[in-house]
Amino acid sequence: MPGGHLADRHGPRTIMMLALAVQAVAMSALVLVESWTALTVIATVDQLAAAAGGAAWGALVVRVGPDRPAMFRAKLRTYVNLGVVLGTVGAGFAVAANSRTAYTVLILGNAASFALCALLLFLLPHYRALAAPPSQERRWIALTDRPFVTFTALHGAMGLQYPVVSLLLPIWISEHTDAPRWTVAAVSAINSGVCVLLQARIGSRIETPQDGGRAFRTAGLLFLVSCPMMALSAHTPVWAAAGLVVAAILVHSLGEIWESSAGFALGFGLAPDHAQGQYQGLLGMGFSAGQALAPALLTTVVLGLGTTGWLLLGAFFATLGAAGPPLERWGTRTRSRRTAAAPAADTGGTPDEAHA
Repeated sequence: MPGGHLADRHGPRTIMMLALAVQAVAMSALVLVESWTALTVIATVDQLAAAAGGAAWGALVVRVGPDRPAMFRAKLRTYVNLGVVLGTVGAGFAVAANSRTAYTVLILGNAASFALCALLLFLLPHYRALAAPPSQERRWIALTDRPFVTFTALHGAMGLQYPVVSLLLPIWISEHTDAPRWTVAAVSAINSGVCVLLQARIGSRIETPQDGGRAFRTAGLLFLVSCPMMALSAHTPVWAAAGLVVAAILVHSLGEIWESSAGFALGFGLAPDHAQGQYQGLLGMGFSAGQALAPALLTTVVLGLGTTGWLLLGAFFATLGAAGPPLERWGTRTRSRRTAAAPAADTGGTPDEAHA
């Protein structure tokens, strides 16, 4: 949140460039690591810069793509998924070579990508800070916004669906099903492929907070379908298990697209323009908290309970999704009140007097 606040006050481009520069230096320093202490310090600096940069990125996205924001954000998400694919391939080559030179080249190449992105930001205008309305001049306004704080918690909890693909399902396939081992690799490939191919097509239609509330509910229902399919794969013969896993990850990937699009529509749509960085910082903090807790929760509850755990997980996602539309209505209602209060504060009258 402090990084996002700085982006709101000093311009998101400047803060994001600084964050990327710090990440480039921190990533380069990893090749010098010879102790756990050094690794901890460098990784902490890197992640602090990543958090501040992520909040500034959110504020920058709002300023760069105002004409068709849903399409712009969907395309950004597509490039993120494509980057994950390319990064995984690069890491695969380094692991296959298994030499210090290969790992050093991979790390320094990653550091260079941060530096390149920082330089590319010079191509964007320097967006100046937006003034806050008199009624919203408090420094940490995001923390007093109850609908948005609630959405932050829901968004962080729904974010458990990402480790389902990267952590939980591979363990489940390997230890609890008769599916071939290549299915583990197929899961990641299919997930990335579906997101790259369909994110822009689906996400471009989710423009408003109202669209986002409905999309959040749709995502929960898709996860409600995919989780039992993953559970059922442990009770079927080898090829049926493989087919179920593939079908489940297809459905789950569609849910991921709807969930990320809902996060964009609600996360940006419910935040005031002058405090986008601060609000995106809060949202990122909630998401990171969910990701930190996810491995322990998923492996303990789902793997511990087996099929029952998967069914509970699907019901959990569906319950979170069902909260999307009423949360959007609550958030939109409070935004309307703030908008009405702003001119009243300017004129010294009440909201009703200002409206009249």
